[in-house]
Amino acid sequence: MDPFGHRTVPAPLAKRRVLLVEDDDFIVSDLARSFEAGGAEVVGPAATVADGLTLLAETRHLDATVLDINLQGEMVFPLTDALAARGIPFVFATGYDREMVPPRYADVAHCEKPVEPGAIAHALFGA
Repeated sequence: MDPFGHRTVPAPLAKRRVLLVEDDDFIVSDLARSFEAGGAEVVGPAATVADGLTLLAETRHLDATVLDINLQGEMVFPLTDALAARGIPFVFATGYDREMVPPRYADVAHCEKPVEPGAIAHALFGA
């Protein structure tokens, strides 16, 4: 924890650009604070698939993405396809079971909510 009581994540996040795609304000705020405290540059957040696709198109370099599976009633998979096409690693941070993930993404890390920023960092970067 930092002096303000925010959870911190390991140093391997330092100087990494991470796109956060989550529609829950509390969760995304907590993740953003924790990742920034670990030295990451947070891109976003995006609360919809369309916003995520826009940020992806506008951002030249990303090291990774954290994705909720359901964004305001829309499944995130068009964005995962775009991330995969660009070779950008991602992790699912969701309340959904693995069965909701298409087989082509069966090997993608899946962190169940409530998520711990450190667990996500580990899934993305082996932190």
